[in-house]
This record gives sequence, C-alpha cells and structure tokens, in this order.
Amino acid sequence: MRRTDPEGHGPAHHSLPQGHGPVRYGPPLPDDGLPVLPELSAALAAAAHRGDEEPVGGGPALLEAACGYWERRGLPVGPDRVTAGPGAPALLLALTAALGGDVLVPRPCAAWWAPYARLLGRPVFHVATPAESGGVPDPYALLETVRRVREEGGDPRLLVLSVADDPTATVAPPELLHETVEAATGEGLHLVSDETWRDTLHAAHATVLLSPAEMVPDRVTVVTDLAGALLPAGWPAAVARFPAGDTGTALHARVLDVLTALGARLAGPVAVAAGHALDEPGPVTARREAAVRLHARVAAAVHGAVVAAGGLARPPQAGRHLYADLEPLRAALGAQGVGDAQELEEFLTARLGMPAPGGHRFGDDLQALRVRFATGPLLGDTDTERLECLTSPAPLELPHVQRALMSLGSALDGLRDDAQRWEPPR
Repeated sequence: MRRTDPEGHGPAHHSLPQGHGPVRYGPPLPDDGLPVLPELSAALAAAAHRGDEEPVGGGPALLEAACGYWERRGLPVGPDRVTAGPGAPALLLALTAALGGDVLVPRPCAAWWAPYARLLGRPVFHVATPAESGGVPDPYALLETVRRVREEGGDPRLLVLSVADDPTATVAPPELLHETVEAATGEGLHLVSDETWRDTLHAAHATVLLSPAEMVPDRVTVVTDLAGALLPAGWPAAVARFPAGDTGTALHARVLDVLTALGARLAGPVAVAAGHALDEPGPVTARREAAVRLHARVAAAVHGAVVAAGGLARPPQAGRHLYADLEPLRAALGAQGVGDAQELEEFLTARLGMPAPGGHRFGDDLQALRVRFATGPLLGDTDTERLECLTSPAPLELPHVQRALMSLGSALDGLRDDAQRWEPPR
C-alpha cells in the first residue's frame, strides 16, 4: 500500500528565493546579536596553534566538561556516554541514521530537525501540540499518529521533542511532558530531547523545566547545541548525552560510526572554546544571564506589539524569539497580496528589514499566517550599540532599540488599522 504524504501540507519549497532549496534555507537558530565574549575569544585564540584533529566524538577534556555541565543539571553521566559534534544537526543526522525507522516531530518544530531525516530518505510525521505550549506533542495525537503510520506500513521509531522550544519560545509543563513521554515509551519509541534552549529561561525561578531523560533514563538521548546559550553560532559545537544501559551503549557506538563516516569533527580550537564554555566559569555565566535578561525584555516587548496589533502569540518563556499568528489580520494582509506563510515571510522581511521566517519553515501549515520573530536583530547595527543593550538598566529605552521596536509595531499596527477599516459595520 502506498503511504500518505507525511507532511500533511503544501511543499516547503513554495516560492523559495532563487537558488534556495528547502534544505538550503534554514532558517538558522536565532542569534543573540551580541559580540563574542572576550574570554571565549581568548580561549579560541590560545588554541589557534593546534593543527591536529580533534578525535571523532570529542577529546577527553571536552567530554569531561560536558559531563560536568550535565551533572550540574541533575543529569549525571560518564564520558563514555557523551559525544560531541560540529553542531546539533550533525548529531541528529547521526542519531537518525543509527536508529532507523520513521521520525515523529511536533508541529511546529525547529527548522533543522526534518531536513536531516529527509536526506536519509526517512519519512517525517508532524504531530499536533496542545494549545498551551509547543515543542512536545499532545499525547493523544501522538498515539493516533503512531497507530495511523503503522497501519499504513510505516515503522515509527524516533520522536524528537524540545521542552524549551524553537520556534514557539514556550516551555512545556511537566504534566504534559510526563504524559507524552509515557505514551512514546509505551509505543517503543526512542526520544531525542533537544535541550539547546534550556539555559535561556526568561523566569528561571518561576518556570519548571524537566528533561525527559530524568523520567526514562534508558530511552532518551539529550542533544544540546552550544549556540543556544554558550557559544557564538559561527563556532559550531554540540554535545549529546546517551541513555543508560545496553541501548545507550549500542547507540553511542553507532553514532560514532556515522560521525566517522561523515568526518564530522569539531575544529580543535573550537573544541577548546566549547570545553571552556561548558565548564561555566564566572564570565561565561554572567554573560549568559545578562543576555537572557536582555532578550526576555525585548521578547516581551515584541509580544506586546503583536497582541496590540490584534495578532496572537503565546507569552515567550525561553530563547530569543517569538512565534506569532497573524490570522486575525488576514484581510489586511490579503490586500497586500499575502495569503500564506511564504508570502507573509517575504512581506515582513522586506517591510522590517530583518528575517521573519514563515511557519512553513517549521513544519507548520503553509496556509496559516504564522511567523517567527527573532530578538537579536532588534539590538542595533553595531557592536557598540549591542553591548550598550547588554549593560543598560533600561535597554528598551535606548534610541536604537526604540526605533527597531517602533518599526515592528508600526508595521503591525498598520495592518490592524487596515483590518478595522474593512470590518463590516455591526
């Protein structure tokens, strides 16, 4: 029997810019928009003389640093259960190749999850998320999707999820996570928990973040891209924590085989900088905390602008981004020639002068008017302006930040005003 389209919506390449296929257009992780921390630059420069290759999977110093990082988060692990790679995409590609079978992801999900499965010829099935948060599928929708895929001859084996989520900037509540993890493990799925954004909680003391690895230690692999909170995006480095038991041992070995075949090694100087960042010395943690506070304030301001204009968005809880639904402004957008997510992306990117990837990039419905806004581009055009944001007690009052927020607000308010003019009288 021929299996149905796993995507369930229009093609991701719809109206792509010339020369950009669906895989080649990321979009990338939301950048922090800040200059590189001098201490990290110094660590990289001090290792610049290294000409030898970093071992596949990372050298002893880097693996020990990763173990310490997870130990401090209540996820103890030995270095024989840790692997490093040149960014989380390489690790997810290796995990997907090693596990085999079909892949399940929430809708929406991080833009980089699905392309790596497709490159391996693996079907990707999107599962609906509940109203209150993204990143973790609704447990009942997950069970129904698994049942349907198996009835159609599929072989679902892997569920990728993220408790602190890109693109929705939400944090899944523990009770939902428990139900979904229980449903997934009951169906024999292996879980990959993308925890790239776990250290970017906007209200860390008021938000409970649990890792699925705390719930089922023998069925969850954790992947963390250091571009989330520790390293510049241009220094690709990520670490994976494998589960306990024989399953973890075998999976670790297969992933190392795949990384070896790909030649997926960290550059030596980047590995040194990554180890330094994972050790979390004072300057690194101080910069991270300051950056999180800054982006939380800017994200809250963006959320306010979206809601004031009549759009919908969950309050951001983590990361450097916001996911907005502009469906209430469809009539006004339609008058501008905008009828789907690709056209919304092109319209807002041109209007705002900053990337505004549409929801279809994240596996969402092409016809839905959803978009991810990043906060990094709102911090200024120069390193001086961006650093001023970081040190100012009132960054939203800085002229360059005010201008950027006013530009965003004006673009959205204009759509609201147009929509109101076209509303029929009551």
